[in-house]
Amino acid sequence: LELVSKCLQARDKAYCPYSRFPVGAAVLTADGAIFTGCNVENASYGLTVCAERTAIQRAVVEGHRQFRAIAVTCDIKDRFVGPCGACRQVLLEFGSDWTVYLTKPDGSYKETSLNELLPLAFSPSHLAKN
Repeated sequence: LELVSKCLQARDKAYCPYSRFPVGAAVLTADGAIFTGCNVENASYGLTVCAERTAIQRAVVEGHRQFRAIAVTCDIKDRFVGPCGACRQVLLEFGSDWTVYLTKPDGSYKETSLNELLPLAFSPSHLAKN
């Protein structure tokens, strides 16, 4: 899967001198473009940006607002790890019908969905009802 390969490459570019926990992500837009991101840490820890949000922001800057999938990886070898809660919420901003590939460093992956990872989510549709 190209998306998985791209997220692994992005992980290798992570700037994580404090946590030493590199993360890579790759998002697939509705029209087939792929945008990657890695975590970028900061000495003021709260200013750190996750890989998933970096990838989404890069895609949005290029005019993309519809997405089909995201692949995410880190260095944990013995289990699949999903995006943090904040990133799940950011992904949901652009729809709930995402395929999510949780990827191990060896390239193996588990397919899940954003709906599975963020059940009973607060979404933009809730704001339209007020």
